[in-house]
Amino acid sequence: MDNPFTDAELEYLRTQDLGRIATASASHTPDLAPVTFDVDDAGRILITGMDPKKTLKWRNVVATGQAAVAVDDLASREPWRPRGVKVVGPAEAYDDDAERAWIRITAATIWSWGRNADAEKHFGPIEKRVVTR
Repeated sequence: MDNPFTDAELEYLRTQDLGRIATASASHTPDLAPVTFDVDDAGRILITGMDPKKTLKWRNVVATGQAAVAVDDLASREPWRPRGVKVVGPAEAYDDDAERAWIRITAATIWSWGRNADAEKHFGPIEKRVVTR
C-alpha cells in the first residue's frame, strides 16, 4: 500500500505530539477528543492512548467505521502562518488481545495547509486530495 502523504506532510506529522480525533455515534452525536498518534509505513493514522477500548471514540468507530483526525499548529503569528493536516476516512478499532488496542484511520481525503507550497489549492491556502488506493 502506497503512503498517501507528501514528504512535507509526513515530516510534519512525525514531529507533532498531539492531534484531535472527530467521531460520531450511530445516532450522529459528534465527539472530539485530543489524542496522541503515529503514522505507519502505509500512511495510516494510529491512535492508542490509555485504555482506548473504554472511550467514546472507540465505541463510535466500532459503530460507524468512520473518523477524522486533525493535527495543526501556528508556525508563526507575525506573519500569520497556520499549518496542518486533516485526514478523513474509514476507521477500524483493533484489539490484539495482548493488552494493546488502537484505532487505525485510512485516509480517503487529505486536507493540508502550510505544508506543500507548490500544490494546487482547493480554497485559500488549503489543499485537498482524494486518495485512491
